[in-house]
Amino acid sequence: MFLVNVHVRVKPEAVEDFKRIVIENARNSVMEAGIVRFDIIQQTDDPTRFILVEVYRSEEATIKHKQTEHYARWRDQAVGMMAEPRTSVRYNCLFPEETQWEYPQPMR
Repeated sequence: MFLVNVHVRVKPEAVEDFKRIVIENARNSVMEAGIVRFDIIQQTDDPTRFILVEVYRSEEATIKHKQTEHYARWRDQAVGMMAEPRTSVRYNCLFPEETQWEYPQPMR
């Protein structure tokens, strides 16, 4: 299991539009075979800050994700909404095990 946390700071006037496009991207992303989870969290004391918590089956799945049409659409739309360039941190997952990360079946 491979995790990527993407940190995004959005311009205040773009928060609602950003939420719309990032949720659309996440909904499409969880349909990819190599993605186990794709969570979006918004900071409570600063609603312009988001973290995308992406859980992949492998590092190769991260590469395939960035080749999808929905990722390219999100990337191109989001760049103008960002107050600064996004950053990411990569992790290897030690726990939980892969089967414990799965979304319940109805979400897929």
